[in-house]
Amino acid sequence: MRRLLLAVLLLPTLALADVDSRFAQLRDQAEALGSLGTFLDKYVGECSGFFSGLGCRGASEEFRKQYEGKKLYMIVGESAASMVQPGPYQPGSGNYTILVTPSFPGGSYFLTQGAPSALSAEDQPLVAPIRVTGTTPEGWNATDFMRLFSSRKVRMQLVFSPEGIWGMERNQGRGKLYGVSCRVEGVLLSNATTGKPLGMWVVGDAGRK
Repeated sequence: MRRLLLAVLLLPTLALADVDSRFAQLRDQAEALGSLGTFLDKYVGECSGFFSGLGCRGASEEFRKQYEGKKLYMIVGESAASMVQPGPYQPGSGNYTILVTPSFPGGSYFLTQGAPSALSAEDQPLVAPIRVTGTTPEGWNATDFMRLFSSRKVRMQLVFSPEGIWGMERNQGRGKLYGVSCRVEGVLLSNATTGKPLGMWVVGDAGRK
């Protein structure tokens, strides 16, 4: 009986360790990204600034070739608060879903999973959300779960592979908005207070899209 009880108590800890180790393997295959804004600026290569030289577009083409098919890793941090929303929560089991909008602003551009289907009225790229699932710790309830979002306690780590450039006309004739489409390889969400993972999504996982 004691062994059975010990096994039950260890299950959440082992599950969290598995999440950490699986994402760590993916992260170790990727190159750490310092500044998303700098990366997007070099990748898009709009070259519209006054001081843009004649070799600007050529340099951007070389930069894109350099990162073709390469995995990149970044920490989204507190700014993830605008990209995560609470999904369904099951009080009985504590199982929950967190919706992640894979649209990350960096300087004048955006990194999005695939090309956006349209722009919102505020000229924000519209892309389908990623569903990250998890289970709340013992003793938690729906209020504790919702507090993660109201108090901006969700942190995000992301691994992605850039795929190309997209451009869409802004509303009311305000020119074009450019961004970089990518393939999101994995997302790890964690609690900013405890550092413990809240859930992970990795491309290719059974039953996940």
